[in-house]
Amino acid sequence: MPLAQGMTLYHREIPDGSSPCTARELKLRATSMQRADSMDACATLRSEPGSFRDRNGRVFYSGTAVFRGLSNEALKQWQILSATKFFRSFMRDGKLVRTEEVDPAGTLDSTETGQWAGLLRHETIPFISYPYEWSFGMLKDAALLQLELVRAALDEDWILKDASAFNLQWVGTRPVFIDIISFERLGVGEPWVGYRQFCQLFLYPLLLQVYKDIPFQPWLRGSIEGIEPEHCANLMSVRDLLRPGVLTHVHLQAKLQARFATTKADIRRELRTGGFNKELIKANVSRVTKLVQRLQWNPGKSQWSDYANKHNYTDSDHALKAAFVRNVVGLRPWRLVWDLGCNTGSFSRIAAENARYVVAMDADQLAVDRLYHSLKSERHSTILPLLINVADPSPNLGWRGLERKALPERGKPDLALCLALIHHLVISANIPVKEFVDWLAGLGSALIIEFVTKQDPMVQQLLRNKRDDYVDYSVEAFETCLADAFTIERRTMLASGTRLLYFGTPKL
Repeated sequence: MPLAQGMTLYHREIPDGSSPCTARELKLRATSMQRADSMDACATLRSEPGSFRDRNGRVFYSGTAVFRGLSNEALKQWQILSATKFFRSFMRDGKLVRTEEVDPAGTLDSTETGQWAGLLRHETIPFISYPYEWSFGMLKDAALLQLELVRAALDEDWILKDASAFNLQWVGTRPVFIDIISFERLGVGEPWVGYRQFCQLFLYPLLLQVYKDIPFQPWLRGSIEGIEPEHCANLMSVRDLLRPGVLTHVHLQAKLQARFATTKADIRRELRTGGFNKELIKANVSRVTKLVQRLQWNPGKSQWSDYANKHNYTDSDHALKAAFVRNVVGLRPWRLVWDLGCNTGSFSRIAAENARYVVAMDADQLAVDRLYHSLKSERHSTILPLLINVADPSPNLGWRGLERKALPERGKPDLALCLALIHHLVISANIPVKEFVDWLAGLGSALIIEFVTKQDPMVQQLLRNKRDDYVDYSVEAFETCLADAFTIERRTMLASGTRLLYFGTPKL
């Protein structure tokens, strides 16, 4: 499967009326644009180490461009597939990654790509994410797109040979299927072999979230193969067998898997002999689709899901904070912005006013899910909400730690927002101030950060039952750490007197 990395490049002008800036900030504008313009010119071809599982294709990068080498068989399949009605329709609607065939000799000069019979060029996904970073609503919508694709493909005698959730990515809040060579012609009497994988990576996580209120993200992060049928069955009670989908897709699936685990029978041959056909697959896909559509997760509230109505800011403080962020964002166009601890996404939206793409991250699943649905209703295409705990971000996973990449390896930002977050990391997660600032400096990005002093009611609440007095958590100690790694361009105290905002640029 492709793991597209770079950024889709396009130009966005600085809005009129942007705030005055220092000579250093003007220099940063020019440097940033020069760096973006030279990205493709200095790039070299590199292989995607996580795309080895399908022997009929391999993903390559050249600058921000994403290519896929095809075997002889995969090339033949592509040429037929690309002419089908469902494929053209889904690609036109942006549900399939936009793809075109290109001349290998005229595009890339590499001995590594020379072994492939054909070459495709894919639309570049702005930022790669994984199912264990998605909210409930995101996984549900991705599941429905996967099922929609299977149903449409069946009408033209095609099928998806697998059903991995990692085959889908996001452009804002729009799910996009990216693994083009997962499509294959449906043989007579062939089953939907991706059904079990769909259950493990889509259906079981959704069922556990809805029926047992068990977050699926740690499970999917713990195993990139998803949740095994017997594990899901073990979590279901006898009463749960009466819930939609549990008996058929969980309990019986676990029983059948145990029964056929060591069988020597040719299951596919038996299915063909027994008259199995695509109408039975369609019926199953329709049943699963209706089940997924009905699933609703309604937890009510979480610690931060109602932050917009219960934060400690006065209206004037919030307005000053928004103005500070908007002024910095307006200094120049930003390629990629990270909003760490985004919560309701109000500052992600401000960043999106002058950024190509914003990744909005928060550790509260309900807050992220609500943000996703809000952005989806707005049809927002430049903000990607993700469930990420900065104190415990996604690591490298899979074979040799190369199949799923850690957060910074998927594309570092050129601006990071870190608002009302540092006190939670230092006091709640016990991460030293210097450690956190050093991590931010390692991103190599400009930084907007908010420091909340010990006099603030929120910090006093966090310190209430702590024995440690956190001597490193002071304005003086923080500014010393910040000044070691960043040039502090701006510093503003909010009217409350307990919160300070800083804009810093990385020291070269």
